[in-house]
Formats: sequence, C-alpha cells, structure tokens
Amino acid sequence: MFDFRLKVFYTAAKQQSFSRAAEELFISQPAVSKHISTLESYFNVNLFLRHGSKISLTADGQVLFQYTKEIFSLYRKLQFAMDKRAKRKSGHLRLGSSTTLTQYVLPKFLYQFHEEYPEITLEVINGNSHRIEIALLNKEIDLGIIEGHTQKRDFKYTPFLKDELVLVTRSDHTITQKGTISVEELKDVPMVIREFGSGTLQVLHHYLKNLGLSLKDLNIELVLGNTEGIKTYLRNTRCFAFLSLNSVLEELQREEFTVIELPGPSLSRFFYFINPQGDNDPLAEMFMQFVMKTLPHF
Repeated sequence: MFDFRLKVFYTAAKQQSFSRAAEELFISQPAVSKHISTLESYFNVNLFLRHGSKISLTADGQVLFQYTKEIFSLYRKLQFAMDKRAKRKSGHLRLGSSTTLTQYVLPKFLYQFHEEYPEITLEVINGNSHRIEIALLNKEIDLGIIEGHTQKRDFKYTPFLKDELVLVTRSDHTITQKGTISVEELKDVPMVIREFGSGTLQVLHHYLKNLGLSLKDLNIELVLGNTEGIKTYLRNTRCFAFLSLNSVLEELQREEFTVIELPGPSLSRFFYFINPQGDNDPLAEMFMQFVMKTLPHF
C-alpha cells in the first residue's frame, strides 16, 4: 500500500549500505540504486553521500528519513485499525530488548505470543538499555523492554517483572566458605562489570552509592558487554560479578556458581516496558497486555 521506493530508501539509510539493503529486501543492488535515483530526481535533491562502498545521509536525506519513519508508523497503525475492523490480528511488531531480557526472560513470552497470534510477525533487536532508548526515540522500534533505575521524561515506564542482582563467583572460591562479603572486601576482590549504558550497571551504581562507594572504588579487572561473556570469564578466573538472578539459575542449580551475601539492601529492580510519551502503538499495547496476563503462569 505504501511506495516501495520509500521502503528501499529507508532500508538503505538504516543499513548505511545499498548492498545490505538489497539483501534485506531480496532485490538486486542495481535495483536499489535505481529506486534511490528515482527519488532523488523526483525531489530534485541528493539523498546520500557516497564514500566508496559506504553511504551516509545528506541533510535532505535526513529530512526524508524522518518523514519516512512517520509514514511507516502511520501505515502500521492504519493496518492494525483495518485488521481490527475485519476481526483479524495481524501486523509487524518491532521490539527492542536489553541484553539480559533478550537472553533469559523474553523468549518464553515471545513463544506464547506467537502461539496465540501467529499472523503477527515479531522482530527483536538487542542492545543495552541506553541503546534501546535511542532506538525508541528514533522510531526504529515500537516498544522497548529494559532493566535499570534511570527514567527519562521522554518515555512512559511500565514495570512488569521484578528481578534481583546477585554477586556471584565460582563455587570453589575460598570466600564461599564464609558466604558473605564485607564492604572492605567488596572493594578488594577482582570484579567483572557490564558496560556503560547497561541497566545492570545503573542498578549497581545506585547500590554502591547507598554504601558510600562508587565504581572507581571497585577493583575492576574487566568490562564486558554481555552476560554470557561475563559468565565464561568467571568460570576461568577468581573474579566476581553482579548478575541478574534470572541469568545464573542454571549455574546455581549445577553448583557451578555461588551467590555471596552482600552488605546493605538487596539489589532488587524491575524490568520495564517503555513507550514514547503520548504515543500508544496498538500492537505494542497488545503485547504488553499479553505479557501482563501471562506472567502468573510462569
């Protein structure tokens, strides 16, 4: 129903590559170039700057890109409204999920949702909480699902599942005999932490602040960008890490890792759905309601 040329332009701008746009759209690269050339002739502007095999948007291209995102958003809402009148449940929902949720929490909900609404296609991008917020602002996704404490005025945050961060290390570490750790010991033990922008790091920052500490007070040995990488590192070192309880359940059951009791309050947090303020995407609302309804069964 919408102009395919705009979809070609949007995909090329998003991928920053004509060849990757061609792969995503299942058309040839010359066809991509032709569609872009037709748009440039129609608007009498240059939409892309060419840098060898790489491309970037011109100022005119940036304007068209912003309007194209709005057009596609409206088209999705139109499709949903018409499907609703025809008593159909179909469409395409783009989710952005932070790393811990994507790996350990979200898949069970995605499976259940697909079983109930097989005609709704789901697309999930993965990144830390900061990356998901940016994607939501840029209309690259329709709904964000993140962890963390920091809340921005641009978004509406809806808590849906409680989680806890725990301090873990290998079960054969000598400190496991005691089972607890003091503030002074916490400052000394080698630590692996998540990268800046992750919800896990936000929660850790708030916890340390309550103890009168900051990240610079820790003995940070390594920064890693995903939980699986951290777990692999822990298996081969004497390090400690703050991780979501949901992410280490199997390791705890196998007695591979041990939870060390922390000083001060527990590191509890919520996972959140996030939407842009004032923008209620119908498919996003439908998915949120489904998860809320499904939660008691897990």
